[in-house]
Amino acid sequence: MGLATQPHVLSAELDAKQDHLLTVLRELGGVAVAFSGGIDSTVVAKAAFLALGERAIAVTADSASVARTELADARELATLIGIRHVVVRTDEFRNPDYTKNDGTRCYHCKTELYTTVESLLPGLGVTFIVSGANLDDLGDYRPGLVAATEHHVRHPLQETGFTKADVRALALHWGLPTWDKPAAPCLSSRMAPGVAVTPERTKRVEDAEAFLRSLGLRECRVRYHEGDLARVEVPLGEVPKLACDPLRTELTGTLHALGFKFVTLDLDGFRSGSLNELVPLEIRKVYSRQ
Repeated sequence: MGLATQPHVLSAELDAKQDHLLTVLRELGGVAVAFSGGIDSTVVAKAAFLALGERAIAVTADSASVARTELADARELATLIGIRHVVVRTDEFRNPDYTKNDGTRCYHCKTELYTTVESLLPGLGVTFIVSGANLDDLGDYRPGLVAATEHHVRHPLQETGFTKADVRALALHWGLPTWDKPAAPCLSSRMAPGVAVTPERTKRVEDAEAFLRSLGLRECRVRYHEGDLARVEVPLGEVPKLACDPLRTELTGTLHALGFKFVTLDLDGFRSGSLNELVPLEIRKVYSRQ
């Protein structure tokens, strides 16, 4: 992973947004970036470092819900950016409201993260926590944004009008190697509502998705349903390949060996956030952000 050498030229509108983003961060004086290593938080970390230098710190949570590859990528990206990087252990798995996975799991996860980061702020010498939430995250089922509001987390990308497309364009302009990286939500997000989250199950999903990526698939999900059933989502063009031997036999054999009792291939293909459809409507209403 390395920084690109030829930056992408920004439009006048996006160039103005870039300046606004840096100004907003500069005015905060010092920030801890909730840094997962995903494209959004990476852009915020880069912007914070440009605006604040040593007064910007990237903080990454580490738990059984974080894939080892994602943690390694976060470390490498922080080094490339030059920002100080702190990895903290979070204990969301000790919270029964998190592990029961009733549709509010992300709220309890972010509450644990922001509470942990808040306790570090005095020692880090900064005042604000900032996230990578962008405009496209508004109006969706986002329990984590509710927790962010309760902890006074700032969302500089939202405040300065950045969409997901804007974020990717700015990342390309800045030469960030993950400008086109697919979304990589935490491993616990693969559990269908009602399926308890455990370290054993998240590890099972991590290993199953690692196998799919070894086949050359960039976007894939292994959704974990009741009865140890794996629902595999891949782009529609890849479905026929996985449905036919020899890959079908290799896929089912690998996932059975990992502990899945049933292996299914979703004919609707890859859909980000498809498990949200199973969250009860009353919970979706409470944890949606307009």
